[in-house]
Amino acid sequence: MLLTPRNEAQRARRPRRRLKAPAVLATAVSVCLLAASAPATPLGIGDHLYPHLGNPGYDVGSYDLSFTYPGSNSKPLQAETTIDAWTTEDLEQVNLDFAHGKVESVKVDGEAASFRSVGEDLVVTPSEPVPDGSWMRITVRHTSDPVYGEKREGGWVRTADGLAMANQADAAHVVFPCNDHPSDKALFTIRVTAPNGYTAVANGLPTDVDRAGGSTTWTYRTRHPMATELAQVSIGRSKVVHRSGPHGLPVRDVVPAADRERLEPWLKKTPGHIAWMEGKVGRYPFETYGLLMAHASTGFELETQTLSLFERELFTQAAFPKWYVEAIMVHELAHQWFGDSVSPRTWSDLWLSEGHATWYEALYAAEKAERPLEARMKAAYAASDRWRAAGGPPAAPKAPTAGKKTGIFRPNVYDGAALVLYALREEIGRPAFERLERLWVSRHRDEAASTADFVALAEEVAGRDLDGFLQPWLYGEKTPPMPGQPEWRSVDPEKAVKKVGKSMVKKVGKPAAGKQVGKSAGKPAGKSAGKPAGKPVGKEAGRK
Repeated sequence: MLLTPRNEAQRARRPRRRLKAPAVLATAVSVCLLAASAPATPLGIGDHLYPHLGNPGYDVGSYDLSFTYPGSNSKPLQAETTIDAWTTEDLEQVNLDFAHGKVESVKVDGEAASFRSVGEDLVVTPSEPVPDGSWMRITVRHTSDPVYGEKREGGWVRTADGLAMANQADAAHVVFPCNDHPSDKALFTIRVTAPNGYTAVANGLPTDVDRAGGSTTWTYRTRHPMATELAQVSIGRSKVVHRSGPHGLPVRDVVPAADRERLEPWLKKTPGHIAWMEGKVGRYPFETYGLLMAHASTGFELETQTLSLFERELFTQAAFPKWYVEAIMVHELAHQWFGDSVSPRTWSDLWLSEGHATWYEALYAAEKAERPLEARMKAAYAASDRWRAAGGPPAAPKAPTAGKKTGIFRPNVYDGAALVLYALREEIGRPAFERLERLWVSRHRDEAASTADFVALAEEVAGRDLDGFLQPWLYGEKTPPMPGQPEWRSVDPEKAVKKVGKSMVKKVGKPAAGKQVGKSAGKPAGKSAGKPAGKPVGKEAGRK
């Protein structure tokens, strides 16, 4: 995958196709009817959990997204998506993931192309095949519907005063055409035009603000590649709060304007959280960070790159203990290293993201709030066999059930996966484990990496074969014995909860009120570990 898109002068030089005048003037409808002889078929890259996500034949270098917000979060946005990609084979057709929206026109290298929607793919047929080893530019004019996301479990999130995004795991292509798989990361430029009075914020840093008449256009660019599931756009009557983090890192938070002062006690904690994480795994990997506190009921928090999404009520409800809220904040922050900078190569590698974020959430609670790590891991061990039976082993999660595409976010990839990390630390020793963590995020920065990559690096650091140890922990139906803890047993999660105390429980075993929420629906002690009764936390209890 290419990390830096080529500019126009660097693009592969192949003859420009020129259409006859009548074709140039064709409407989008007539262009669409110029069907190619090859059948339009939805494709995928064969991900075990989401087999139709992603598309073969090209690697995306950059996305340029433009959205025009009409001033209502119940009306479609006018949008234009431009994709610069490098072809890896000869392409007569190009498949894009795009599940919903009216496509007005498609161009390939500036020339009109025919297109057809098949399943959740937009199949584009250029006027001439695109040869292997070429840069191609695809421009799609389309609508983006904020209402459809509520039916789809992802995409646009309607807030009290505008919109935000929650695209994990497979909903970015509800919002814009893309190659919607975390293995194909790309740079992003995002432009948002909205009526005056609204503020738009997106991933990365601002590069331009243009006010014209009754509207304003904001432009943001990322400096590091990003998976489509991590894209974020906030549109609302918001206040952007700026401060500095470690090493002068720009920290910007987006909050409802009316809640600015009320939320400041939480906002000012972020620089300290970043410093704590840097002490564990090294320098923060991106150009900026901040919290998007949305006035919306999502049931989860989400680690969108450089701008994590949170429900405002997490910070305004007195029922949530302060230590617990901070641990959730650290969970999403930890994802910037684990899951964002180092993305899962396949969705079965999700445990590497959620397990690590849960690990640092639990470690922070242990160090800052005297919530013993060993007690939490013992509770997770007690429930682990049940989690494996329900959701599969941590590195081989079961596929989501029909209509519940976020169903992979089960306890087995949260506390169940953190338990694997705890066992590994016990096996190789704390110094080696801490070296492994730092080396993992530095060696695979801005990349997608797999479980096999992690095992190989663990063996390199430990200086010995670990396959016999890690194989049953990652793929076994039953939880292996815990090194150094022969007395630990897997028992009914409800009994385990009584042993370690109610503060550890909310996520051990099952989600609140039988409702699976967000990535961590049903999450054990993950993001929502220890969350007070009444609401799940984290992608699972809201935590993702």
